[in-house]
Amino acid sequence: MNDGKDDKFEVDERIQYTDHMSEIIKKAEREGHFDDLPGKGKPLKHDQNYMNPSEKQLYKTLKDNHFLPRWVELANEIDRLKEELRPLQGKERRKKINKINKQIKAHNGACPPSLQKNKLTE
Repeated sequence: MNDGKDDKFEVDERIQYTDHMSEIIKKAEREGHFDDLPGKGKPLKHDQNYMNPSEKQLYKTLKDNHFLPRWVELANEIDRLKEELRPLQGKERRKKINKINKQIKAHNGACPPSLQKNKLTE
């Protein structure tokens, strides 16, 4: 039955997903629970087969050509915009939050699901 409306489904933008595990980990980081781990700040030691060969070549090519995937560029932009948000209040703050949330929406559409970000609220 078609009542003339689009057959597309829309996601309610007000619904916000909360990743409880990430929140627990962030809280533990803030409280310093990870400060004294052995090997902190040192590169991980992987054996030669931790990544399939085609992915390994792809990432090597990207790195050699100083290329960042779009979602990484967006994540960096989001972090920069969040820093600009700190001193703002009122209308300017809401405007900046809207801009950040547009970037988050673009980021989430391009990145792996496990790296998606939550939208900001006031």
